[in-house]
Amino acid sequence: MKALLRIFRPSRKLVLIIGGIALLAGASGGAALYVGKDAILGPPAEMVNGAACTDVNLVTIKKQKRTWIRKYIKTEPTDGMTRVKTALRVAKAVYEAQKPDLVQVVVLDANGPTLRSDIRGRAIGADVVFIPHPDPIVESIEGNKTITARYYDGTAAANGLFFGERVDLPDDEITALNASFKDVSDCIDPIAVAATEGGEGKAAPKGETKAAEGGHGAAPAEGEAKPSGGH
Repeated sequence: MKALLRIFRPSRKLVLIIGGIALLAGASGGAALYVGKDAILGPPAEMVNGAACTDVNLVTIKKQKRTWIRKYIKTEPTDGMTRVKTALRVAKAVYEAQKPDLVQVVVLDANGPTLRSDIRGRAIGADVVFIPHPDPIVESIEGNKTITARYYDGTAAANGLFFGERVDLPDDEITALNASFKDVSDCIDPIAVAATEGGEGKAAPKGETKAAEGGHGAAPAEGEAKPSGGH
């Protein structure tokens, strides 16, 4: 029996090797738990690109050889930073697709208003205005900035209104967010989806303006950029 034990007794070197492998495996597992899956797999897409969104309304204004696009979208309840990332992403997607002189994206909560007459103040969870080539065509943007972005912090109430603190993003943070997008995609158009599925899209609510030629669209909601009549 003793002879058998001597035959199957592992050498000291083998024990050290096995122990080292076990220690390394345990340390790696502990490091994974400590660092978190975001560091290994990368952050969730929503943290990088913003949230999925749905079109609510689109206003196109063509005036004096300039094209302005105001896009109203909605997201499921989420935090303010995610909403403003969504607005920045959509503004970039709209510009790349249509190359307008100005893009404005207004983010609403899924439970918020859909009529433009009600889209103002606390109903606007995030708002981005992008002017690729700034000049004195915008009255409401100071200093001819290329882009401005703001949002209300926190989630919306049950009625879709936001009561958090308003945050205006600094220019360097906007630039960093724009550079971080891994996917630049627009929102889902429910009318187009319905048409693809063989259904009929619903018409815009009465009083809504989908497109305006010569600047005769519906009056801008509170916080919207307004065309300058002199340019």
